[in-house]
Amino acid sequence: MTVATQRVADHLRSAILGGHIAPGERVRQEDIAQQLGASRLPVREALQMLAAEGLVEHEPNKGARVPWLSMHEVDVMYKMREQLEPLALAESMPFLTPGDLLRLDEIQEEIETGVDVESFMSLDREFHLRTYSACGIDQLTNAVTRLWNSTQYYRRAFMQLTGPSRRWVVNAEHRLIIDAVSRRDEVDAGRFLAGHIRRTRIELRRHPEVFAE
Repeated sequence: MTVATQRVADHLRSAILGGHIAPGERVRQEDIAQQLGASRLPVREALQMLAAEGLVEHEPNKGARVPWLSMHEVDVMYKMREQLEPLALAESMPFLTPGDLLRLDEIQEEIETGVDVESFMSLDREFHLRTYSACGIDQLTNAVTRLWNSTQYYRRAFMQLTGPSRRWVVNAEHRLIIDAVSRRDEVDAGRFLAGHIRRTRIELRRHPEVFAE
C-alpha cells in the first residue's frame, strides 16, 4: 500500500464514519482525486480497501457509494453482533493488560462527563474495540469491525434522536462490562455485552424514521 493510498483511505474512512458522507451518497473517484490532489489509482485502491471494511459498495457501471441499509438489514447485523462480539471479548479478555483496563476506565469517565454525540460515538467505539483488541483471531475481529463500520450511521442517528436522557443506561452497562472484564469473568462479560447490544437493536426498531431515505 502506498502512502497516497493510505492518505485517501484515512480521509474517506473518517468522512464516512463521521457522517460527512451519508448512506446512499456516491463517492466519485474524480471528485476525491481532485479534492485531495491525488491521482485516480490511489483513490481506486482506497475504495477497494473501504469496500473490504464495509464502508462502501461498488455498483456495476455506477461506481462506489456508501451502503444504505433497511431496518431489517440493520436488525440482522445487530443480531450478528450479539453473537460475535461476546466471542471476540472472550478471546481477548485473558490477554488484556492493566493498561487496557485503565484506558477503559478513562474512556468511561470521559463519557460520563456528558460529551456531545460525536465525542460519544468516538469514545464508545474505542471502548468496545479496545475490549476486543487482544483477540488473536483476525477473521473474528475483522468481522466485528466491519459490522461496526456498516452500522455507524444508524447508531449516530439513534443517539441524536434519543438524546442524553437514555445515556445513563449506556453508562451502567459499560460499568458492568468493565467490572466483568476486570474479574476476567467470561460468562458475565458476554451476558452484559449481548444485552447491551440487544437493547440498542430493540430501541432502534422503535425509530423507523432512522431508516427513511
